[in-house]
Order: sequence, then structure tokens, then C-alpha cells
Amino acid sequence: MIITRRTFTAALSLTGLAAIAGLSPWRFIGEAMAQSQLAADVAKPPSLPDMALGPKDAAVTIVEYASMTCPHCAAFTEQVFPKLKEAYIDTGKIRFVFREFPLDIKAAAGSMLARCIAKDDPVKYFAAIHTLFKQQENWVMNKTSEELTLIGKQAGLSEADVDKCLKDQSLLDKIAADQKFANERLKVNSTPTFFLNGEMIKGETSFEEFDKRIKAILKT
Repeated sequence: MIITRRTFTAALSLTGLAAIAGLSPWRFIGEAMAQSQLAADVAKPPSLPDMALGPKDAAVTIVEYASMTCPHCAAFTEQVFPKLKEAYIDTGKIRFVFREFPLDIKAAAGSMLARCIAKDDPVKYFAAIHTLFKQQENWVMNKTSEELTLIGKQAGLSEADVDKCLKDQSLLDKIAADQKFANERLKVNSTPTFFLNGEMIKGETSFEEFDKRIKAILKT
């Protein structure tokens, strides 16, 4: 682990506060370093290229780990994400990263289709996951392959394209590798899980909560 000047300075200031409070300063140093390491791990590029909206140098980065079959993830995409996009992403104040964390094989198939539709275009990718979440009940509860083929066709893929996509073992392996990394290194074990500048936020979270945290960082 590389200790930056900022981390070390923060650790020193925490040491002084701890001494005043009569607590062990090493505990605070350890916590500061652990948080710094977590933030570094979250920022690491996964096996697949990140799908993100917003500037790379934004002061705030939100990373979401989601499963395409998760109803809470669908609710977030439908109800909260549009507000975040309007207030903070479209205005260039934050960067939002979406990462796949499939909880079952159907979710993995949905993630694969979104990747194939997008072809590394973030705008197309976010449009694809929005469609998949909006039609979640249809393709999860009914004949998944047939429903995903219809969604793929609506996005411009042929039936053969969708079939090839869903049989792409290399793509599935990369999604699985990223999921393993998130589980083992970042301790993600449920969806949705968010990281706001490296700080974990578990579960469905309101726009108001994100708004409060973002404003505290941007000091607005």
C-alpha cells in the first residue's frame, strides 16, 4: 500500500485528536489507511472497461454494484438515478460508474446483453440497463432468452447477435472475475451497493441521502 502525503497528514491530525480524547492514536491511523486502501481498490480498473457518465476528474465519484435481477436496483434506476443525473451528472459535478454484480445466471445474461448492445459506448450502456430494469419482470419471470432477444432486437441486434452474445464465455468470465474482486476485496455481498468516493453505502438509498453527502463534499 502506498501512503500518500494527504493520508499521512490526515493520520497525524487524527493522532492529535486521539491524544486529546485519551484514545489510542494508532487505531485512527489504521482506520484512515484502511479507508484509503479501500478507495484505491474501488478505483482500480476491473476486467471490463468501466461504464461511466460524468467527467473523470469530478470531485465526487459514485460506483454502483448492481444485479440486473435485483428489484431494489431497478427501483433505484427508475426513481433515484434520473434525479442524480439531472442535478449532478449532466452538470459535470459527479462521475457515476455502473458495475455488474450478477446474483444469478439470468442477471449475468442481462449484463452480457447490455455490454453487447453498448459496444463500449457508456450512453448506449446506460440506456440498455435502463430498458432491462424497466422490463425486468418480463424477462426474469418469463422465457428469459426469448425476452432478451426481443430487447436486443429493439436495440439493433439481430437474433444471431444476441445468441452469440449470450454464449460469449470470455465476456461471462470477465463479469465473474469482476464480481469476485468486488466480493473479496471490496466486501460487496448484496445489491445495490454504492461507493461514494470510496465510502461504502449498502442498500437502496434515496436521492436526498446522496444529495446531502454530495453537497457536504462539494461544500455547496
